[in-house]
Amino acid sequence: MQIIFLDTQTVADLPTALAQFNELGEYTGYENTRPDQLVDRLQGATVAIVNKVVIGAAEMDQLPDLKLICIAATGLNNVDLEAAAVRGIPVKNVSGYSTNSVAQLTFTLLFALATDLIHLNAAVYDGTYRQHTAFGYWRLPFYELSGARFGIIGLGAIGHRVGQLATAFGAEVVYHSTSGNNTDGQPYPHLSLEELLTTSAVVSIHCPLNDATRDLIDTAQLAMMKASAYLVNVARGGIVNESALVRALDDGQIAGAASDVFTTEPTPADHPFLRVKEPHRLLLTPHMGWASVEARLVLLAGVRENIASWKAG
Repeated sequence: MQIIFLDTQTVADLPTALAQFNELGEYTGYENTRPDQLVDRLQGATVAIVNKVVIGAAEMDQLPDLKLICIAATGLNNVDLEAAAVRGIPVKNVSGYSTNSVAQLTFTLLFALATDLIHLNAAVYDGTYRQHTAFGYWRLPFYELSGARFGIIGLGAIGHRVGQLATAFGAEVVYHSTSGNNTDGQPYPHLSLEELLTTSAVVSIHCPLNDATRDLIDTAQLAMMKASAYLVNVARGGIVNESALVRALDDGQIAGAASDVFTTEPTPADHPFLRVKEPHRLLLTPHMGWASVEARLVLLAGVRENIASWKAG
């Protein structure tokens, strides 16, 4: 059985875990694969592993030996699922591997943003604090999370974990289900999107990107939020209209925002976020929330388990 991993770049620093694929078959890994290289590299492959590489119907038609597609991620949008089903090719993903990692980044972003942490760190190094007349220095007022309303959009595994952590800080957690189906037996009150946005001190996004959630947070929704509120998006870039968010920040409609995800990744030079007037109010990280060492090891173990279970029949 030939196993081909087409884009190992995000896990290339875990060679021991990658080498374990050899226990399941003849394994080959490529750091990156361009669309024009895909078919040649998968010739004769029984199993294809992809993270972000796209496999469509046209590619499947040229790969008669392909029997299984494993996605080294949770999202399934880079594989034509209908075409795979027609051809009898199972497509397996790995869910839940990054729950703790993404939840951890959610609060890292929030606290760094809300306490103006990057500026305060620089102030100690660049002499601003040294020249200050009082023993303590801060540029902006900051507030405790305890007692504040923390609104979660999307109460899946990550949303639940974020809710637990917010509760530990003493926040009042509420949530909105974008599907409308996840409202029974939950530990937190379910609110309409409008009520969540208008009443929350923090809005944290953890829902999937689909037709119902694309541009879910746009100009009208941002205008509903408190001027003192913070928005954190660690889900998918397309859920928040990026140009609308920049306008809201520039106009002072919300206090600040943080995003680990973007509509186009990596970000182009003309990305709207890069034109925000006050960059300290928009904290950006390069889609790394999922990527703790522990999460990536769990991810690779999940891919191996998917192959092993399929192989066992």
